[in-house]
Amino acid sequence: MTGPQSVSGLARLYAELGRELLPARNKTGALDAILRLALARVPGTEWASITEGSDGSFATVATTAEAAEEVDKIQYALGTGPCVDAILQDVTFRTGDLSRDARWPEFGRRASEAFQVHSMLSFRLNLEDDDRIAGLNLYSTRTEAFDDNAETVGTLVATHGALAVVAAAAREEAGNLRMALYSNRDIGVAMGVLMATYRVTRDQAFDLLRIASQNTNRKLRDLAVEVAETGTLDLPSAIGRKNGSSS
Repeated sequence: MTGPQSVSGLARLYAELGRELLPARNKTGALDAILRLALARVPGTEWASITEGSDGSFATVATTAEAAEEVDKIQYALGTGPCVDAILQDVTFRTGDLSRDARWPEFGRRASEAFQVHSMLSFRLNLEDDDRIAGLNLYSTRTEAFDDNAETVGTLVATHGALAVVAAAAREEAGNLRMALYSNRDIGVAMGVLMATYRVTRDQAFDLLRIASQNTNRKLRDLAVEVAETGTLDLPSAIGRKNGSSS
């Protein structure tokens, strides 16, 4: 289990993960790339899925295994579970033994008995869109499969993944969202503050804003205004100990 990441280390890892998502040219490609990246880079992951929701209903829009989609459906029917609750509550949820987790007794019983799922790690995907909500769900048939390091890497995958989905959708309509965000005056000022404070590059400063946005569940533009005014940024130091995690 690794310790807290340094600021520069978070930025470097985030940029590295982002390069693996660059080939995605549309939303479907971005969703598939997120799942591949989660399987390859988040320790303990056996299956992965992405959920989208609107108007109180949920659907699995991408998955690496039919079993993951079936487990998702159990949560949708019950209206609760790590996946649904992560999206609705804007909290990262981690469980190491679903059959014994008092937060989701019925879901845990059904998931463990029918599909031998014991560990889950679920993240809200912040899409910068008030009309769509989404989440990244990671599954394992082993107990205690996900540790603090897995949650840290998973958070960065979810952070960059959300940006990739929004950017891919935007490219289909009107070009590159990242460049549009770069041109925003408040974001530009905040990036300058971070570049001077942490001695990072322009791209790394933008990435740090995105990491903080995912970690605090705040819109990028609102966070940028605060950084410009205060000169400080709330970055994760030990993401594995966020609210909603259990060891």
